[in-house]
Amino acid sequence: MQRVVTAEMDLELGASVDLIFQIAAAQAVPISSEHLTFTQGDRVYTPTEIVDQSGSRLHRLTGEPGHLEIRYEATVDGQAASNRTSDLEAITYLRPSRYAQSDEVFQQARRQFKGLSGHDLIAAVSEFVSTSTTYTPGLSQGTDSAVTTLMTGQGVCRDYAHVVIALLRAMDMPARYAACFAPGLRPMDFHAVAEAYLDGAWYVIDATRLANRNSLVRIATGRDAADCAFLSYHGGYVGLKRLRVDAWVVPEAATLDGLDTLPEVLPEASDPAADDFGALVQIS
Repeated sequence: MQRVVTAEMDLELGASVDLIFQIAAAQAVPISSEHLTFTQGDRVYTPTEIVDQSGSRLHRLTGEPGHLEIRYEATVDGQAASNRTSDLEAITYLRPSRYAQSDEVFQQARRQFKGLSGHDLIAAVSEFVSTSTTYTPGLSQGTDSAVTTLMTGQGVCRDYAHVVIALLRAMDMPARYAACFAPGLRPMDFHAVAEAYLDGAWYVIDATRLANRNSLVRIATGRDAADCAFLSYHGGYVGLKRLRVDAWVVPEAATLDGLDTLPEVLPEASDPAADDFGALVQIS
């Protein structure tokens, strides 16, 4: 399966500022072509690439005051390689974190999912979060956590992922957060999902049901959204003036020549309705 992913970002910098981006496909993703540029007028920045323990690629630079344009495009061919999870990593993803407070939802999880484990637990948590939460763009805050979302019953993809993660951890199943490109996603944006660790593999849970899990392209992996922000900065003002994200599966009969926009007819792999959300799926 061939996928094309793009991201365009325009920033207004008010001072010299330390910028850290996570918008490129992760290290294990099989990329056949890739372009990432940071330009400010005639100036082209060369960022420092940092790869974390999960294979997320961070690009860091010091931006000067003015208008900064970031452009990313990559073509992904085939399946990503699976990395072995260490015991330490699995333990880390059992612990409470900033936005996934498994200790605070412990009693609820133990009552609601009593006696469930393995695939049955994953399916039950996914179904509960999907049916009890309403997708509401613009109403949740960047500081909302799993506890907030359980109380309000509304949120966006990051909020769904945090609730899934917190409930699974409370049931002693390691769970983590993944930021992705999601072909077929509507509305299109960077997407967030949860992953559960079962029998030595990580399986993706998208309780929003807004994307087909089989075509996701991993960007970053972490404990929760705090580890996977597409932009973080230190030392100055940053205004986000424009953000455009796109991703699509290239139809098998098509070529990339002249194909620079989303096809009118979605291939099955990018159609959310074609995903069996009860099946175990890994991010490919």
